[in-house]
Amino acid sequence: MAQKPFIVPIPGTSKLHRLQENIGTINISFSNEELTKINTALADIKIVGERYPVQIQEFS
Repeated sequence: MAQKPFIVPIPGTSKLHRLQENIGTINISFSNEELTKINTALADIKIVGERYPVQIQEFS
């Protein structure tokens, strides 16, 4: 939400306390410096492999 107000993660939980924890993140904010550090660290992560196995992707 810090980068685009219309992008919101959808929590995938079946436990109420985890949902409340996820909703509570609306109260967290990052400075521009913090966002820059986060994005720099993320850019250094190499993504390897597919999200789902080929057999599952065939049904999409």
